Parts: sequence; structure tokens; C-alpha cells
Amino acid sequence: MVAVRALDGGIVREVELPEVFRAELRPDLIRRAFLAETSLNYQPKGTDVRAGKRTTAEPWGKGFGVSRVPRIKGSRYHAAGKGAFSPSTVGGRAAHPPKVEKRLVQKVNKKEYRLALKSAIAATAKKELVEARGHEFEAADLPIIVVADAEKLKKTKEVMELFKRLGLWSDVERAKEGKKIRAGKGKMRGRRYRKPKGPLVVTGSPDCDLLKAARNLPGVDVADVRALNLELLAPGGVPGRLTVWTESAIEQLKSL
Repeated sequence: MVAVRALDGGIVREVELPEVFRAELRPDLIRRAFLAETSLNYQPKGTDVRAGKRTTAEPWGKGFGVSRVPRIKGSRYHAAGKGAFSPSTVGGRAAHPPKVEKRLVQKVNKKEYRLALKSAIAATAKKELVEARGHEFEAADLPIIVVADAEKLKKTKEVMELFKRLGLWSDVERAKEGKKIRAGKGKMRGRRYRKPKGPLVVTGSPDCDLLKAARNLPGVDVADVRALNLELLAPGGVPGRLTVWTESAIEQLKSL
């Protein structure tokens, strides 16, 4: 039995957790399924198959005292002639360029993915895993369940007050202060900042007010219980995300 908390943070009743929270922890399956899910976002890329090959260059052959690299025609009487086509020359073809036919998407069996999803849901109730991910919270027991009335909250400020009463606000502040400029060239490619993940809010309805009210807080993700995936429950393939469940979401889990 787990406590259900009111909007003021007090305990109103206790509910029995669905069977999914007793699933076996399988970090290997979670990681495998997470990578397969993430690979769906990859975009095939490749070079022009004729790049670096649009040239008249041919090797001269032996007897000229120069290497047998392909050289542009008409450059024979210049000093050594200008090389082309070869990967070792300026403007030559790439040796092993990226190819569009490369298999980017990894596949995972449906039953394996379902088992990984169950395992990731169960991991949200294990305090040692949540703490190992770096989340900061004051709640004594997990999972954190709030009354269904929380789905009617329309203001971000109201969600902020709820997080403070539940002892989760320190994790939101950790996510806000942890925003850093990314190392490397990724900062030039539309992913300039690295942001820590904060709490995940799971509701029982896909169109409730709470989804819009909570999504603007730093590090906070929101999702309907039917739309849960491993990118939300186990970011980076690491299980144990700090998760807030509404009572209606828990009821939905029992029937799913």
C-alpha cells in the first residue's frame, strides 16, 4: 500500500500499487530498448556518389619519377602535375564516406520492449535507483501519488507550490542550475545546452490542464500514462526517474 497525497501534501488515503510495480528490474533490457527507441530519430545521411570523381585525372604510369596517383590531364608539363580523384589528394574523393543505405534503426522485439517498459515503471518506485540517478527529493516513500484533482491545476505557479509541498522542488532547482553549454561542435548544431532531467509528471488523461501547467518548469517532462516510453522513464537508458503519478494514472495502469 502506498499513500495518496492531497494538494496540500497531506496523506488522504492509501492505494494498492498495480502489478507492474513488482516487475523484475532488467537494466540490460531497458538500455537495449532505449537505444532502439532513440535510433528512430536518426536521419539517414550520405555523400554524393560522384563527389571527388568528376575529373579527367588518370595515373601516368611508370617511368616519370613521380607517384602513380591519378593526375589531371593537361598538367603533365607543370611541376609533377596536379593529383586528383585519389583520397590522398586535395579535392579527391572521401575514402569511406557516410552512406544513406547504412542501417541506423535498431529493432527490438515487442515482448522485450514491453518487458523493458514494465521494468522502467517499476524502477520509479525504488528509492535507491532514483537517488543513484542524482534526483534530489524529500519524499519518504516512492512512488509519489497525488489525488486526481491535481490534473485540474491550470497555473505553473500552482504546480510549483505542489512540488514544494511534495518535497520535489529541490530537484527542479537542480535541473535549472545544471544547465551547461555543451562541449564540442554540438553547440553549433542546434543543441547548445545540456540540461539535467527533473521530475516526470504522469496523468491519466491526455488533455488535462496539468500537462500544460507543468511542462514549462525546468527539467520537468509531462506525459499521459498511455504515452509513456523509455525516453521519459529512463533518460539515457538509466532507470529510476523521479516520477509523480496522479491517482487516475495509477488506475489506468491497472487496466493497461
